[in-house]
Amino acid sequence: MTEQQLPTWADPAVSPADLDAQGMSRRGLLRRAGLFGAAFALGSAATPAFASSQRGLGGEDPRLAYLVGDHHVHSVYSHDAKYTFSQQAQAAAKYGLDWMVFNEHSNFGHAYYGAKLEHAEILKARAENPRQLIFQGLEWYIPAAEHCTVFAAPGPHETDLLTQFELAYDGKLLGYTEGSVGAADTARNEAHAVKAIQWLAEQRRSGYVDDVLVLANHPLRLGIDSPHEMRNWRDAGWGGGNEEAAEIMIGMEGAPGAQGAAIPGWRGATSIRGEYENKPSAQSWAGYPADAYLTYGGFDWATATVGGLWDAMLSEGRLFTITTNSDNHRTVFDTWKNGDWPAGQNFDNTGRLPDPVNTDTPQPGSDFWPGEFSRTHVGVTRYGYRAVMAGLRAGRVWLDHGHLLDGLDVRLTRDCDHGAGVTLGGRLRVRKGERITLNVTVTTASRVNAQGILPQLAHVDVIRGAVRGPVADRDTWQAPDTKVVQSKEVSGRRGTYTLRIPLTAGDESFYVRLRGSDGNRNGTGYLGAAIDPHGPVPHEPGNGDPWADTWFYSNPVFVDVVGS
Repeated sequence: MTEQQLPTWADPAVSPADLDAQGMSRRGLLRRAGLFGAAFALGSAATPAFASSQRGLGGEDPRLAYLVGDHHVHSVYSHDAKYTFSQQAQAAAKYGLDWMVFNEHSNFGHAYYGAKLEHAEILKARAENPRQLIFQGLEWYIPAAEHCTVFAAPGPHETDLLTQFELAYDGKLLGYTEGSVGAADTARNEAHAVKAIQWLAEQRRSGYVDDVLVLANHPLRLGIDSPHEMRNWRDAGWGGGNEEAAEIMIGMEGAPGAQGAAIPGWRGATSIRGEYENKPSAQSWAGYPADAYLTYGGFDWATATVGGLWDAMLSEGRLFTITTNSDNHRTVFDTWKNGDWPAGQNFDNTGRLPDPVNTDTPQPGSDFWPGEFSRTHVGVTRYGYRAVMAGLRAGRVWLDHGHLLDGLDVRLTRDCDHGAGVTLGGRLRVRKGERITLNVTVTTASRVNAQGILPQLAHVDVIRGAVRGPVADRDTWQAPDTKVVQSKEVSGRRGTYTLRIPLTAGDESFYVRLRGSDGNRNGTGYLGAAIDPHGPVPHEPGNGDPWADTWFYSNPVFVDVVGS
């Protein structure tokens, strides 16, 4: 295995005649980025913006290609899933994923047996198909909170790291679950979660593994991930400092998996996209409203609410990345079911479920295959495992549902500079009052999605928020100065086009982020029309066709105002 092997669409040896419409579109994007062929295989370093002064004005303008992935996929090595490793990998290849993470649920059977068995399959798959980047991960039960994806860069200790972590820090295995009650239990559990992330950071710093990342999964599904816990996890890798980007705990799922849960007539009259069908419990954080337990356009309330929890974290001036993924356990309308256990075997003593069997009858399920509906796009300067992890940490990320877009490139430039501009996750340093331009290059969908629909983007929204620094109350979930400042109607536009949006730097630092949809469903945002006049809205229970309500979101670009 080498990291220089390229995906088909990026390989000059593959004829254009052998690519489908989306492959041709992605190749065109790669060429425009100046990374085709050897430039992508060997890497292209970030270059400084033109006209940067000795005062550090401007910022980096890296040449980027975007790799599509999913960090939340399960197989027979999870106690509640059903597909073989190869079934998931083949589906990911079919739907155009460049990278994926198998993050199996924590379990004693997994720690003692399953992790090693799966690692052998991963090594074999990496050797046989180096074009597909396959990470091994773990779905960590955070002590007294929800779940996280934990995954490491390939290397001699990637599996040992995960199993050591699982046995020492997993809330389910230790009994430090959301069922624990009492102030003493809560303090112990929260402290243990922080220690867990600090331990991962130490393994990275010591060189035991080249890299390791953590992302919170379905954060508001149960309401047990409080704002102060999320901030504590974010800060833990750096020892609670105020650095601009996190080292280990880098973000959260902006949209959960299980997006097929509310297909009309499928699971029942109370079903909600993402399986967000819960109510506040004794373990939930009391400060969340009841509406926080729903999805909005398929997105978690923490992300979908303009001026909400995600914006409250960004308004501190620190990056917190969002993602989306399949969380695939059981695909909608699929006909496979779990096989029967051989005598004397169970998950605890094997670490693996029996292979599934085909029944020719649709089985229960809420998920889509990896890459079929939900996609996380990560900007990289070369092709490879470490490049994906570096892109995630840097926040060069945008996401879409339903294959709404083929490409999105975002650049923020000072009007007096001539470089490509700072991109997603980056920071542009400007003077007070300086004019800047947000350049949003959209490449529309070039082929029908898995539902047979050719997606069409209807609007692009620009969201701007003030940066005020660390909050005094770490349970703050609102950013009152964040709002939608512009909306661009783009219905009917096809191909690749660029929106140029003028902005002015005021007295204080700020960030901008993007959102857009197919225009089928929107309404007044959760915090009111003055903040968000046409944002995503919840669907009625049991009637949430995901293909008819698709959105894209981007990470922010920060603007640091350094004076007059």
